[in-house]
Amino acid sequence: MNRPTRDDLQAAYGRVIPDLVGPEMRVLLVGINPSLYSGWTETHFARPGNRLWRTLHEAGFTDRRLHPNESEAILAAGLGITNLVARATARADELTDDEIRAGVPPLQRLVRRCRRRWDGPAYVAFLGISTYRVAFGQPRAKVGEQEERLEGAGGVGAAEPERAGRPLPAARPHRGVRRAAPRAQPARVNRIRPRIHSASTPSRQVSFLPSSRRRAR
Repeated sequence: MNRPTRDDLQAAYGRVIPDLVGPEMRVLLVGINPSLYSGWTETHFARPGNRLWRTLHEAGFTDRRLHPNESEAILAAGLGITNLVARATARADELTDDEIRAGVPPLQRLVRRCRRRWDGPAYVAFLGISTYRVAFGQPRAKVGEQEERLEGAGGVGAAEPERAGRPLPAARPHRGVRRAAPRAQPARVNRIRPRIHSASTPSRQVSFLPSSRRRAR
């Protein structure tokens, strides 16, 4: 894929990337919001140099380092991806605290609907401890498992995957999460627009595949 031009990235401002969820999902990764690069590619965590994919592999969640566009392999590894705020920006600090807090109810609805349909995810992981603190009004929350439970998910964790320029320390996933399902077969992706954060926030899409100052990711 060619690298985006400056105009390409500017055109990606406010773009919405479909959530990636499916029946194999055991862990739902919750980002802050998409970067312009992710908005341009329409894939999650797509910015070159993003450490998430290496971290997931080193922690044992994936058999190899996946590429952001490998939707079926991501789901087959038992992972799903969404964001607290749907719109793409150049930096996460362009978001207001109210906008971050407004992302919680749509996230709750997504988790509730997925658990009703597929009995998953079992775990929800927020990738950004500072954003988690704002979203849930927990200013003293620390990296790791939280007391907060989300719509029946058995564990809620908060992490800082790029803290100080280093990847999140590797941790062995809970049994049942690792290689949670066989590799998914190619399937049609159904896109729906189920929720709106506020009058000023763009609607979000969901892709159902059957069987300080930081940059946005």
